[in-house]
Amino acid sequence: MSRVNARSDKSHVHAVFESIAPKYDMMNDIISFRRHKAWRRFTMRKMNVQAGQSALDICCGTCDWTIDLAKANGSARTVGLDFSRNMLDIGQAKVDKLGLSDRIELVQGNAMELPFPDNSFDFVTIGFGLRNVPDINQVLREMKRVVKPGGKVVCLEVSKPSWQPFKWLFHFYFEKLMPLMGKWLVKRYEQYRWLPESLVNFPDLQTLAEMFRSAGLRNVRAYPLTGGVAALHIGTKGNDGI
Repeated sequence: MSRVNARSDKSHVHAVFESIAPKYDMMNDIISFRRHKAWRRFTMRKMNVQAGQSALDICCGTCDWTIDLAKANGSARTVGLDFSRNMLDIGQAKVDKLGLSDRIELVQGNAMELPFPDNSFDFVTIGFGLRNVPDINQVLREMKRVVKPGGKVVCLEVSKPSWQPFKWLFHFYFEKLMPLMGKWLVKRYEQYRWLPESLVNFPDLQTLAEMFRSAGLRNVRAYPLTGGVAALHIGTKGNDGI
């Protein structure tokens, strides 16, 4: 499969995440040197979720961020959506263990066609999933559609460092070492080779910010994290609903 075609092959992406689900959390910790937890804490501070504010977490995976949102918003509606049943099953076990099953609803669905009415949530988030969708612009439009006027669309994602030598080191690690770690640790070389491939054509920090604006989001803010290896983007839907 070519790198160009890999992004648009939904069945391939689905198979990757179904396969890596059992070791997904462990590998995230190892691959990011546990930085993904700090990135999410930074994101939650910037979002400043208040009790009573509803949230939809798309591409929610094993639901770590979904759980954080539910803890922050009190008894407000919290929904996690993912296309991988294996990921959702692991997430549901976490939700049940924490006693949050009455506050978190998990839905198997497509980020390209969100199964929710317009203006449904105060926050719509996506964490480490936007680079895996077939059409980034379509997902951003859907996120904007289901967020309430004045609500926020939030993306936390791997990004591309722009300064040397860190840029070279990052690409060497992400493209060469990470697939080998997947092979050595969880016997999943091909699946972890897909993850760096998914970043090849993914927009950089400023380009993604422009895509937020093109989707109709306002007051777009972009924050590079850990030298630019990850980035946080936040945009607001206009109070007029446009």
